[in-house]
Amino acid sequence: MLYTLSGLKQEYGDRTVLDIPRLSIDEGDIYALLGPNGAGKTTLLNILAFLSRPSSGSIRFRSRDVAFSEPALQRLRREVIMVDQAPILFTSTVYRNVEFGLKVRRIPAKQRHRMIDEALDLVGMSPFAHAMAHQLSGGETQRVALARALVVEPGVLLCDEPTSSVDAEHQAAVVAILKRINREKQISIIFTTHDRLQAVALGKQTIYLDQGRPVSNGLENVFPVTLTPTLQGQVECAVPGSICLTLPASAYCGGTRQQRILIEPARLSLVDAATPNPNANRFEGRIIQLSEEKGQIRIVVDVGIWLHLLMEPDAYRRSPPLVGETVAVSIPPEAVRFM
Repeated sequence: MLYTLSGLKQEYGDRTVLDIPRLSIDEGDIYALLGPNGAGKTTLLNILAFLSRPSSGSIRFRSRDVAFSEPALQRLRREVIMVDQAPILFTSTVYRNVEFGLKVRRIPAKQRHRMIDEALDLVGMSPFAHAMAHQLSGGETQRVALARALVVEPGVLLCDEPTSSVDAEHQAAVVAILKRINREKQISIIFTTHDRLQAVALGKQTIYLDQGRPVSNGLENVFPVTLTPTLQGQVECAVPGSICLTLPASAYCGGTRQQRILIEPARLSLVDAATPNPNANRFEGRIIQLSEEKGQIRIVVDVGIWLHLLMEPDAYRRSPPLVGETVAVSIPPEAVRFM
């Protein structure tokens, strides 16, 4: 086990930022730390990086109790490296930035050169080795920061929203880099995000935080499906033992028949179950949960699978559904995204 947290709290005055009764994180995986802004993701990441001490509770790292003394923390910080959301590079070359951690560790110059070349190649920044770091774009800066972290050969890499400040092209590159270093270097990775799609696409495991507490509904509406093309130019997406969605073939970009889909809660709608069914993707079920969530109404409907919907308060007030009521859920094709 990589981390085991027990009774962990982080408090600032009378405000509790984190309250985690128990949490275990396996070694060797990629974990997505998911949640809205202010959920406590960065606070938890700083504690896992041994940069902050929790107000109370205990941490075990690789099956050993963590002593929050400075000598012990210094040793742990050599195993766990954190890359900030907006990393700051020195006003020198890319090469010198990546070299810094190795010089601190007194690695011989010949060995440093080999390690720097390998790290820059891993993140696709070898052509920029002698470029001035402060002149790089946001995506290039993020990749150099990853190289600077990787060159010291950590066992654990923590990334705070690694794609939030980069363009779409560099987002894809950063995601590919993180997958590669986990696969090839066997480095455990924990990254924060508020993007559910990115959490599913990159993370092998997901921890969802809400108001500082781990909750279970962070990845609602993510399902495995089996795909079957039809003669009508469509594709059927069968959720095992449950519903089957019919989508235009253009919605599916290819790959194996076994896929995962995300059905976006905010794009779903309720319709009267007695109304004639003009839509193939309409499924009847019973409302099993109603709750208010950050200015919206969350509705959970059991249609053979649990579907989560988000409804605006005005729409809810006009026709409030009740727990136990039978309704129909309409799933438009644009609500379905392939993982």
